[in-house]
Amino acid sequence: MLKKHSSAITLEGLLKNPLISRRRFFQAGAGLAAVSSLTAQSSEVHADSFKAQDAEHAVADKKLDLSPAQWLWYPCERVLQNTVILFRRQFSITLPIKSARGWILGDSRYKLFVNGTYIQYGPAPADPRWAEADPIDIKPFLKPGDNVIGAQVLYFGQGDGTWPMGKPGFIFRLEIELSHGTRQLIYSDPAWFACIATSWRPGTYKRWYLRAFQEEFDARCYPYGWTTPDYKMSDDWLPAMTLQGAADKPALATNADDYLYNSGGLNETTQLRRRSIPLMRESTMPAKRLAESHWLEWRRPAREYFDCKTPNAFRAASGPACRTVDDGWEIHLDPHRAAVLTFEFTEQIVGWPGFEIDAPAGTTIELMVQEAHRPFGTSNMAPGLMNNKFHSWTRFICREGVNVFETFDYESFRWLQLHICNADGRVVLKYVGARRRLYAWPNNALVSVSSSKIQKVIDAAINTMHNSAQDLIVDGMARERQQYSGDVGHVLHASILAFGAAEQVARYLNTFSQGLTKDGYFMDCWPAYDRLNRIAQRQLDLTPWGPLLDHGVGFNFDCYHYYMYTGDLVALEEVFPRLLRFYAYLKSLIREDGLLPTDDIGTPAVWIEHGVSKRHIKCSFNLYVAAMLKHAFAEICRAKGERSVAEDAIRTSTVLVKNTIAHFWSPTHRLFISNLPWLHEEGEIKLHDRTLATAILFDFCPENDSEASVKALVERPKELHLSYPANAGWQLWALGKAGRVDKILDDLEGRWFDMPSVGQNNTLGEWFDLQPDSHNQWCHAPVAPLYVMYMTIAGIKPLTPGMQRLEIRPQLDRLDAFHLICYSPAGPISLKGKGKKGERDMEIVLPPGCQAELVVPQQEKLQFRKIAATATENRFELNNGISHNFRLNHI
Repeated sequence: MLKKHSSAITLEGLLKNPLISRRRFFQAGAGLAAVSSLTAQSSEVHADSFKAQDAEHAVADKKLDLSPAQWLWYPCERVLQNTVILFRRQFSITLPIKSARGWILGDSRYKLFVNGTYIQYGPAPADPRWAEADPIDIKPFLKPGDNVIGAQVLYFGQGDGTWPMGKPGFIFRLEIELSHGTRQLIYSDPAWFACIATSWRPGTYKRWYLRAFQEEFDARCYPYGWTTPDYKMSDDWLPAMTLQGAADKPALATNADDYLYNSGGLNETTQLRRRSIPLMRESTMPAKRLAESHWLEWRRPAREYFDCKTPNAFRAASGPACRTVDDGWEIHLDPHRAAVLTFEFTEQIVGWPGFEIDAPAGTTIELMVQEAHRPFGTSNMAPGLMNNKFHSWTRFICREGVNVFETFDYESFRWLQLHICNADGRVVLKYVGARRRLYAWPNNALVSVSSSKIQKVIDAAINTMHNSAQDLIVDGMARERQQYSGDVGHVLHASILAFGAAEQVARYLNTFSQGLTKDGYFMDCWPAYDRLNRIAQRQLDLTPWGPLLDHGVGFNFDCYHYYMYTGDLVALEEVFPRLLRFYAYLKSLIREDGLLPTDDIGTPAVWIEHGVSKRHIKCSFNLYVAAMLKHAFAEICRAKGERSVAEDAIRTSTVLVKNTIAHFWSPTHRLFISNLPWLHEEGEIKLHDRTLATAILFDFCPENDSEASVKALVERPKELHLSYPANAGWQLWALGKAGRVDKILDDLEGRWFDMPSVGQNNTLGEWFDLQPDSHNQWCHAPVAPLYVMYMTIAGIKPLTPGMQRLEIRPQLDRLDAFHLICYSPAGPISLKGKGKKGERDMEIVLPPGCQAELVVPQQEKLQFRKIAATATENRFELNNGISHNFRLNHI
């Protein structure tokens, strides 16, 4: 059992003991369960001084009790999927208002209104066991006299990329401070009224596998004005039903019935928590232009097509289908055809698309979004309808007159198309635009370089950050919206160094780690529905996409980098025991050859990279794990006082490297060859850039003989498999370590600049070759060009936790002008370079409390204090709190 001052935590015990302080183990981070039958393969390892109460204290800081508020829902015994409930509370205020702050949470999504004004959208996606309530501050929207608070709550009911599971529920608490110090408390209780919003028909089908809500909104059924004091409630409004559940627990812990998944049980470890990141920022953005319009003649019913995507259901005819008028675009419809208007935005965004239209009652509009599109008539491949991205459409049905529509859930897009039908006569489209959502970055990213091509790529990376790093750090908002580690976890470098967003990364670490399974491996995307479903599919061999072990490996690196950047161990209190469990699980997998397998593991899988056979990634995976154990996990263990675990991890790392060399190192080629054990049957060698990069970065080549590995990365022979963009950072890091920044710049000015999404969407895509009107992700998470500017070109590397001491190793090569701001806990670090190679003037400004070691070639003679020297380089001390100006004559 975990004891507060025990040194008896063992890795074997984490795997085998079903009685390990169940409450503490969940709260301290064991994950989905504390029981497993797996057995580690090494001798017992004792932790030195981990204190369970540290984790409990960290949890206590997040707890939220909204008493006397109660969980509410509409009075019913069954809640259909995609049900929207309106909650309304009217009250009076008799004195001037000093403040009005509180908390709100609606499962699965809510929109908050006060006196007819939209306030905010939430919550941030979370593990349903530890849901986070959002803060509210609504003083400017309240007034003496009658007031109304309204919450529009959507319950998904089925899995979504941002919602693994849950139960319906709404909870609210507002404390109003009035003049003279009196207080008024408004909270969710039976005084609230609830109404089923039949404008969204309950029970509608999912959009696709990872999008729960296929929205259809009928304005004729919506109770307009319901959030204002003058509204008169009809018989459709009933007193809200209270759910049995505590105000310090999430909706999952109430007695609400999850009739689709039958999840439940009052889990003692569930907990309602405070939102751990700022609310998202929202701003309006009009469409750039009307790109084209045309007509559509239906051969099959339009509803059938959008339900089933029936082939050959329509015939597109050239337009224009509208004309520009003073207040928008005028369309004359008849019952025999539909109008299609396609709009383009300046760049790809994430937000809520919408429009304003003056139309007869019953006019129907399908709003479709796409990341990239060929407008109709521009080529033979241009589609008549833009319904070619995971059924990304929303249907709106007009009431008579002017209608203002906006999607309930957010989208990722640059193109918006409106299909307008079911009307006879004049329709005027008055406005098309979006409400964009962005993370509330504490700082704006600043990176400026002399190469216009590289600058364009960096700008695209920054916009990609805006779209992919929000309340979750995801791989593509237009497809999954799921939070991953591994290839996506690299985003944390840009979040912290370019934006200073440590809170965002801390939330990522905690929420991702909550997806630890009974057996000890992480669900590689969490909180999300996908892997819950894949676990069952893996048991029947129905998918290759099991929980990816290599993402759990990458997650250890993520935790280590966060610690080094911030010095913050508190954010890892819940996470750390989960890392221990994962280490024990990995050790249990080691087989007779002394290596970790990459196939036939059971439910989990190993991925590493697209397009590579399982046995060809075995070398890369084992080197990756070895690097993690020695350079990430062991360091975290030391910081947590777990020295014996750290030593054991280093021993395991050493064994893995030794055995990998024995199986995959070719002394003849002086390379790790991915298929060396099977070369006789395959006939030609296979190399992987990830393997070579890992060997270079962590000095795994025997006798540090990395020359052939560097040469392969530089020359890229045909036998070398290149990683896809989100994993390309490994190759760039390795080239930087080898001093081949020229090849990094070549790559950025070449295939990165040529990526279609860079020029068209101002984003970085999933692939270097992208197709419009496809499922390709034109905004993914491959932001290597941005973080490489900091980590490799500027050469900024923390030497001590919290960046109190760091290394700066500038390698600007042919960049004649370079400037970036790097955010550290002590403040911003500015690095500027101007001039050509050999006559470059540099300026480095360090904040107080941040010392630096400047690393330059041995031939550079500078006025600073030299603190170390080798045959190839010198290290100079740069003092904190001042500006350092110098000239470099050799780089």
